Amino acid sequence: MRHMRSGRKLSRRKEHRTAMLANLAASIIKHGKVHTTDAKAKEVRPFLERLVTFARRGDLHARRIVLSRLKGDQDAVKKLFGEIGPRYASRPGGYTRILKLGFRQGDNSPMSLIEFVEDEEKKKPAKKSKAVKTKAKAPKKAEKTPETVEPEVTAEAAEKAVEAIEEAVEQPEEVPETAEVAPEEPAEETKAAEAVEEMPEPAKAPEAAAEEPAAEVPEEDEVKAKAETAETKKEAAAEEAETEEAADGDDAKPEEAGHSEEKAQSSDDEKSDEEK
Repeated sequence: MRHMRSGRKLSRRKEHRTAMLANLAASIIKHGKVHTTDAKAKEVRPFLERLVTFARRGDLHARRIVLSRLKGDQDAVKKLFGEIGPRYASRPGGYTRILKLGFRQGDNSPMSLIEFVEDEEKKKPAKKSKAVKTKAKAPKKAEKTPETVEPEVTAEAAEKAVEAIEEAVEQPEEVPETAEVAPEEPAEETKAAEAVEEMPEPAKAPEAAAEEPAAEVPEEDEVKAKAETAETKKEAAAEEAETEEAADGDDAKPEEAGHSEEKAQSSDDEKSDEEK
């Protein structure tokens, strides 16, 4: 029975086992972590944590003890007392951790990863970074606040729509007035046409048309009717002018015929005188 007999032999003699643990501890100090078998990791963990505790003391005696246990590895001792010891100055033990990695291919032995745990100094900045992330996320929530403004905008749009509807409702009331005014226009047009017929000068017809009051309701049909009446007036004036010119021409033709006959008679008389 194994009463009061702790530790693992690891199939090695004492000298070989202590050298192996010293080399394994030095590798962990230098590289921060090591992949090894589960049994070796469990055996080197207390050996390494005792060395870290000596490094936390930092005195010369502790340095000499660590140097003797690491078999004179000066580089590992410097890093242990210069970096790792001060890092865990406020941590009372528990400097390493073991993570299971499954089984090794071949002999199917269980493998593990032994490494130093993160110190409190590194964890604090991580918390600050999380706080910074939460603060950075806060403006995004603030950016979403403009969604609350949408109801106000919709209310304003609704008010504008109501005003537009009211204006549209008020406009049909004004339409009957234009309808009442429309029948009065034919009477004004007839009066203007009679005034144009009474006036002898055709040139004054456009002036009379220009002096006529403009229609109050600018409808397309009425504008076309006005344009047609103006054209008819112009055509009538042009026909009257042509008839007057034709009458004047007919009166002038007999006079010219009389003058030509008189000239012929005078020429005959002159010829008879010359023969005599």
